[in-house]
Amino acid sequence: MIGRARRTNASLNDESEQIRQVTAYPGRPPVSVRRGTGAPFGWWPAVCIALVAAIDRVEYNLLAGALPTIQKEFGFSDSAGGAIATAGAIAAIILLLPAGKLADTGKRTWTVSAIVAVWALLTIGTGLAGSYATLFAVRVLLGAAGQLYNPPSSSLLGDLYPGPGRARAYGYERMAYFAGLPIGVIAGGALAQTVGWRTGFFLIAVPGILIAALVLTVREPVRGLGDHLARWYTDSTTKHPTPDPTSPTSSAPDAPMRAQLATLLRIRTLRSVITGLSILFFGLGGLFFWMPSFYAREFALPEASAAAIGGGAGLVGIVAGILTGSRLGDRHHGHRVAIGGWSLLFGTAFLAGAVTVPVLAPQVVCFTLANIGFAAAIANLTAANADVVAAHRRGLGFAVLQMLVTLGGALGPWLIGLASDASGSLRWAYTVVLLPLVIGSLIVLRGQRTYPRDAAAALTGQ
Repeated sequence: MIGRARRTNASLNDESEQIRQVTAYPGRPPVSVRRGTGAPFGWWPAVCIALVAAIDRVEYNLLAGALPTIQKEFGFSDSAGGAIATAGAIAAIILLLPAGKLADTGKRTWTVSAIVAVWALLTIGTGLAGSYATLFAVRVLLGAAGQLYNPPSSSLLGDLYPGPGRARAYGYERMAYFAGLPIGVIAGGALAQTVGWRTGFFLIAVPGILIAALVLTVREPVRGLGDHLARWYTDSTTKHPTPDPTSPTSSAPDAPMRAQLATLLRIRTLRSVITGLSILFFGLGGLFFWMPSFYAREFALPEASAAAIGGGAGLVGIVAGILTGSRLGDRHHGHRVAIGGWSLLFGTAFLAGAVTVPVLAPQVVCFTLANIGFAAAIANLTAANADVVAAHRRGLGFAVLQMLVTLGGALGPWLIGLASDASGSLRWAYTVVLLPLVIGSLIVLRGQRTYPRDAAAALTGQ
């Protein structure tokens, strides 16, 4: 009986070590968290952030799907069409660093909700545009508003999802972001051919307002919570998995932004991840923007069919790549950067096939496989970005990342448009992205060497 009682007490003690009370939300009672759980506070916050990403990209890519019709109405060239996306992205870049600073100091849920609401109201202006100049100006404003949700939302995900669930949380956001590309392309092409391109921009404002309201249902977590939980998961001597509100990992930094940026850029893994993702977004930005036009010109497809094939292949590849890559990244989270690098190289190889194959069916297969590789890379590299940046700098860290990947994504449509005008062929124009993608893959793979050290330093708030 005594032995059985001892075993029972030991079992109870072991169970108490596995479940602890954690102060997750300021001013609210503690909640129970089981050790090792990837989503200790549920997946609803990740779903809300994913919806924000999806609606932003759907609206953005309505323009790409409807671009042939809009070009006919306003009479502008391919390079002028690509410049619309580039100018909007540059406007966003100007505001991203202040948005990152705000993400490290303000209430992130309210910030994201307000950004989406403003964006939803602005998008109506696209449908009202009466000339290329007006269209260009409205898209610049929308480009500035559309990207600003990323730093606060990425900081939120880092606090709500510790290591075992982080790749999936960021993966779902990235999946929604990139799934919004083909969905927007398909919807833009279909609407342009059936009811007119302006209608889509009026309709998309409605779900935008609804999603802005849904974000307010997400509770603001204690800053640095995810990293403290990650330490508890891996270190049995950690007694308190809740951050101390007075510690550096949960308080906003007071250093000037220039000093904070210098500190961030000294993280070698971060430099590798940012470089790789920037090059990847350069390729994907141009790829998706011009893909409907590519299918229409190279395979003589109707506008709606071209948008549906390009968008559908992209959507299937993105969903499959995110689901596969994020699970691999969470199962082997010490090798996230390596998984990202090899996935990027895999996608680049099949993109080369998609560019060179002149027959529609195998071209679509290659394009789908390319998107699987790119999406798997994005899920892991985005999570790795959170892993190597301390919680109190994470908003600014994601602002730097988003600023550079936005620039990369913006240059893609413009440069491919210029190459298309110069060569007379979108097929040849697409080849400009292949070599940079190979270089980006090699840079990312090199970053795996420093990833474990930089991730360990971030957990201590350095």
